[in-house]
Amino acid sequence: MTSEEWVDGVKELRKNAQEIPDEVLVTLVGDMVTEEALPTYQTLLNTFEGCDDPTGDSESAWAKWSRGWTSEENRHGDLLNKYLYLGGRCDMRAIEVTIQHLITNGFNPNARKDPYRGFVYTSFQERATKISHGNVGKLARKHGDPLLQRICAKIAGDEGRHEKAYQAFVTEILKRDPNGLLAVFGDMMRGQISMPAEQMTDGHDDNLYENFSEVAQRIGVYTAIDYADILDHLIVTWDLEHLEGLNAEGEKERDYLCKLPTRYRKLAERSMNKAKKAGDDKPTLRQFSWINGRSA
Repeated sequence: MTSEEWVDGVKELRKNAQEIPDEVLVTLVGDMVTEEALPTYQTLLNTFEGCDDPTGDSESAWAKWSRGWTSEENRHGDLLNKYLYLGGRCDMRAIEVTIQHLITNGFNPNARKDPYRGFVYTSFQERATKISHGNVGKLARKHGDPLLQRICAKIAGDEGRHEKAYQAFVTEILKRDPNGLLAVFGDMMRGQISMPAEQMTDGHDDNLYENFSEVAQRIGVYTAIDYADILDHLIVTWDLEHLEGLNAEGEKERDYLCKLPTRYRKLAERSMNKAKKAGDDKPTLRQFSWINGRSA
């Protein structure tokens, strides 16, 4: 805003934002709301036993990492929020209400204060977030908004670095306690990886997260296939097939995990094929308060 050309810059932003379809806008808002619930995620990191920041300014490596990670993540929500505000196509009050509800509601990834569980979860979730932001950026470029494309690419790049860090933590754990880590990983995958925005609501739509997720799935921003691909990526990154020093239970968990990506892909493809055979070519549109009650 300090530049003499700021008015022209905002006009250009608003012009390009007009070309973004409502479906893409809904996924962008959902991603932004997820990012803005950052206080919940820092709270989660500080529950991991031995990896917390008990004083708020601790000099331990874990505490410094937690605060540094939080400071970088904080930029993501701020940047997307400003883009949406200046773009002028969203009901920012409805969005802010959603953010407040999500932070108030919190979320439970079932980490149980366990750093093993916590770092498996963050390894998965950071990659999922990177994929989502990256795909929104590709759609922004397709629809003629290079600024949004750059914003999403920058955020996806940050998520990619965070992903590698958390995966490196797990790699070190596997060197020291492979059986313990596999027991945790297998147990987590027998449930399902919880998404951090599952308890979002705008105060009106009790199924807001499900409706947002359906739009993201439909336009290819984040799909069931991505879920399977992320699991496959983690198995390869951690080289689970070649882990040594496993006991009988560890071998059993390793075999279970290594078969999961193929199973998940088959289930996802079967679901998509079933929808096509049923002639479900026209999706059910939902109204979103985020985009002034328009349907997507």
